Amino acid sequence: MSSGVDHRLVTSGGNASWTDLAFYIVARFCGEDEARRTAKLFLFGDRSNGQAPFAARVRPPLHDDAAIAAAQVWIAENYAAPNPVAGMTAVSGLTARTFKRRFEAAAGYAPLDYVQSLRMEEAKQMLEASDTPIDAVAEEVGYTEPAAFRRLFKRSTGISPLQYRQRYRQMTVPKQ
Repeated sequence: MSSGVDHRLVTSGGNASWTDLAFYIVARFCGEDEARRTAKLFLFGDRSNGQAPFAARVRPPLHDDAAIAAAQVWIAENYAAPNPVAGMTAVSGLTARTFKRRFEAAAGYAPLDYVQSLRMEEAKQMLEASDTPIDAVAEEVGYTEPAAFRRLFKRSTGISPLQYRQRYRQMTVPKQ
């Protein structure tokens, strides 16, 4: 796709290959993270699995529930902790039943769904930007069973973690 001194000659061929060229140029001049963000924004890439691989967790609505906000702050730093919903409940100071009800009302997600969303978003970032083995990614985001992680990742994105990595690692600038 590129050659010559400092990769100054850039070419692309084939049907719709202009997108590959465009993302290569974005990655080269604006960085790999910006190329991935742009691809997701415009839903470029293999769309045979629909839009799920491109989707990011919807930002929860703003709310004024201080107990739930404290739990959200805690889980942002502790999403990989074992039994994260119990940890959020403890931070909130509420009973489990009250916490679940108030969390859903304030955040728009069930607590476990919220944790899963955070974990999946972090896993996506790791798959895009590192060569960390998939089983290690699973463990780092809080899954002790790699098979469960793969199943949840595929349910969330429509593709496997390996397919996701392959798709988004393609936009990188060649190392010199």
